[in-house]
Amino acid sequence: MSKMYCEKFRIPKHLEIADGAVIPAPVGEQPAMKTGNWRTERPVIDHEKCTTCLNCFVYCPDSSWHLDEKSEKMVWNPIYCKGCRICVEVCPADALRLENELNFKGGVARLDKPY
Repeated sequence: MSKMYCEKFRIPKHLEIADGAVIPAPVGEQPAMKTGNWRTERPVIDHEKCTTCLNCFVYCPDSSWHLDEKSEKMVWNPIYCKGCRICVEVCPADALRLENELNFKGGVARLDKPY
């Protein structure tokens, strides 16, 4: 952070972050970030086509994808996927397709309380 910014907002020296630094994201699921009830379509993976390139994992803004190390397959988490379609667009193997949320048992994932 710039010196002027730190002085203006009185940020202690030990809490300053260097310009261009990477701030680690919270690890694990964040209960307050459930956005699964926003989507109208969900990504469906064809594991036969998947090359495990990890693009879905890297580009997903909600960390809805992870690699299951035992099966070596990508796994999708419906609780946090808001249906932004980025994973489908960045998949070089066309292993992901969109399907209407209502085609699945249980329909859209719902929050316990509306926000």
